[in-house]
Amino acid sequence: MNKAIARTTALLSTCALLLTGCGGDGGGGNTPVTSSPTNSSSTPSNTASDTATLSGAIPIGIAVAQTSNVALLGQEEVAGAKLAEKYFNSKGGVNGTPIKLVFQDTSGDEAGAINAFQTLINKDKVVGIVGPTLSQQAFSADPIGERAKVPIIGPSNTAKGIPEIGDYVARVSAPVSVVAPNSVKAALKQNPQLKKVAVFYAQNDAFSKSETEIFQQTVKDQGLELITVQKFQTSDTDFQSQATNAINLKPDLVIISGLAADGGNLVRQLRELGYKGLIVGGNGLNTSNLLPVCKALCDGVLIAQAYSPEHPGEINAAFRKAYTDEYKKEPPQFSAQTFTAVQVYVEALQALDKKSKVNKLQLPELRTELNKQILAGTYNTPLGEIGFTPIGEVVQKDFYVAQIKMEKDGSKGKFTFLK
Repeated sequence: MNKAIARTTALLSTCALLLTGCGGDGGGGNTPVTSSPTNSSSTPSNTASDTATLSGAIPIGIAVAQTSNVALLGQEEVAGAKLAEKYFNSKGGVNGTPIKLVFQDTSGDEAGAINAFQTLINKDKVVGIVGPTLSQQAFSADPIGERAKVPIIGPSNTAKGIPEIGDYVARVSAPVSVVAPNSVKAALKQNPQLKKVAVFYAQNDAFSKSETEIFQQTVKDQGLELITVQKFQTSDTDFQSQATNAINLKPDLVIISGLAADGGNLVRQLRELGYKGLIVGGNGLNTSNLLPVCKALCDGVLIAQAYSPEHPGEINAAFRKAYTDEYKKEPPQFSAQTFTAVQVYVEALQALDKKSKVNKLQLPELRTELNKQILAGTYNTPLGEIGFTPIGEVVQKDFYVAQIKMEKDGSKGKFTFLK
């Protein structure tokens, strides 16, 4: 896809949103830069920072959902980011200079993400941003970073077209087209007699709409019959009508594209209404925060993974230990991907600093050179070795499928990785 066309489309979408106003939490973060008093401007770009250089710790923005129904995912991203900050600073940061993560809450909508990005860029003067949580938010907020020429790394944006938003947009979250089909194939392996498939998706979420297209195509490619497609909203809590409609058609497999709260409630209501077949959950359900929603009825749900706690390697072992020590459970994918995004920034800054001291570069130049270094590097991460294509798409080799296993009373559960 041509980046210029994608960027223009995304910017038009952003402008429309800005006309309706911006919301979200704007708290947090000191300004660790020094600016020349001779250059002042209210332009929402780098103009006010043209003579700025770093002073002290290197600020990296974390723009994820800390509130709203999306917080079930965003909380895991915050955890991964904080573990990365502690780990890499304990290793010397950027050649002796520590990093400082600056958190802004995107909440669960586009306006919140736009507000968070603007604050991180113009007030907090970060060198780059990790975020946002949702692809839906990325299509609106990423153009803000692109226009300001600030590097963005998406930790959980897997919809089609994310890297094409602009030259400064990359992601460490593998596209849904690569990951999603694996869970359907795993379901077929468990039950080769599968024939009829019912699909559910959140029609108000860009990622879920993108993911369901992949799932539906996979169903057809595997020679299965798509008997119904049921739509819902991520804010819904009652799925009785859609679930009943699907169950009456006697599906062998149900596939759900949504988020943790709505997806978990849908799983629970399907089981309560008597559905006994296999369930495949999409990436939005790929969180242990799903388990308290559907409890014992989560048991058996299959979810494709871009991360395994058992992946070999020193960095994953360190991350896994730090996470389990802190949270007393295995690290989830969203935490691993956010840790990885921070790692990419740290290692790219280290490489850049060896060529040109980053605290000597004016902020706009630093951001531009950092973006080039990010795309040029390879990184040994908890996800395995990754790199990027010239347009910012992650290059990753290892993928998995996990199945949820719950205690009978629903009090505890875990993701069990299939061989």
